[in-house]
Amino acid sequence: MSFRMYVPTRIVFGAGMLNKLSRQKMPGKKAMIVISNGKSTRANGSLDRTIAELDKAGVESVVFDKIMANPLKSTVMEGGAFAKENGCDFIVALGGGSVMDASKAIATMATNDGDLWDYVYGGTGKGQRIPNDPLPIVAITTTAGTGSEVDQYGVISNEETNEKIGFGGDDRLFPCTAIVDPELMKSVPPKFTAYQGFDALFHSTECYIAGTANLMSDMYALTAIENIGTYLARAVQDGSDMEAREHVAFANTLSGAVMTLSACTSEHSMEHAMSAYHHDLPHGAGLIMISLPYYEHFIFKHACDDRFIRMAQALGKPDADKPEDFLTVLADLQKACGVDNLKMSDYGIQPDEFMTLAQNARATMGGLFHADRVPLSDEECAAIFEKAYR
Repeated sequence: MSFRMYVPTRIVFGAGMLNKLSRQKMPGKKAMIVISNGKSTRANGSLDRTIAELDKAGVESVVFDKIMANPLKSTVMEGGAFAKENGCDFIVALGGGSVMDASKAIATMATNDGDLWDYVYGGTGKGQRIPNDPLPIVAITTTAGTGSEVDQYGVISNEETNEKIGFGGDDRLFPCTAIVDPELMKSVPPKFTAYQGFDALFHSTECYIAGTANLMSDMYALTAIENIGTYLARAVQDGSDMEAREHVAFANTLSGAVMTLSACTSEHSMEHAMSAYHHDLPHGAGLIMISLPYYEHFIFKHACDDRFIRMAQALGKPDADKPEDFLTVLADLQKACGVDNLKMSDYGIQPDEFMTLAQNARATMGGLFHADRVPLSDEECAAIFEKAYR
């Protein structure tokens, strides 16, 4: 029953809340606005609106627009140098999970010497403590997927070593303010709405079946699962359905908070290995690809039968009475969202990589394997990849 909870982020949630940004306490006078290398924040007007709100609050701003779907260490280092050169004293992360993740790493390198990998635990990281306080972060999420607006973690890829590793864990990396405005998510295309929604779902399902689960994390996880099960397909089918967008955004924020209370399991480590070698693979898509055989493995092992039954009920099958019902309702949701036929081969993944991916998952993010209730070997990992392969 014991747990520890610390989520210091001020959450400003609801449709239209970007218009309230100027009313929030600003942690500095010059903001570095971090956005993706795509066109969405410019095309949908959210960048201009953010700049206008900062102006209204008396904050000067500059824009760094180079973050890709799987943010790279080299881009983070460039961003840290950009912040220093422009005299920025805080960061506004305007975008999805990759932007918010990268912003935490940029905030660190803007105030600290050396290389980002000096402060990374796992893999070839040196595991050093971050000596100087990172720049404060205001997170404005434009997607509902990672929950990065309310946690102190980010995931960064090192293109030199084929490592994709969770960075952070330092309480100083919690955003000071999170603006969660579902109106900003209306323009997210259907397939990415689905990928992001399933990422949020798996944060909660993993934290619920993890050995680290507790009373508080269970409350967050089950509520998030219920909201995804009820509203994600609606948000995918009609992006302007604001009721659905709001509930999926709510589930996503809960799924970020739950990771501070429990822990993701090896499923996330396995997908990080996939996209570490194949950068074009969206994280959520990779999770969907492996999810059914992954959960089937732990159901076969009877890792926590009662928890799989409870998740099946929360996800949309109230009469569930056996663990396998979770696989049924999960497959049904994937079909309803049009993501039931994703193929690893479409992203260049080949069967001869499976053991390499399994070993990479453990080498880079082995800590998540310790959250599994039943040990998962490299051979079993490779077998899950094989079963998922299309």
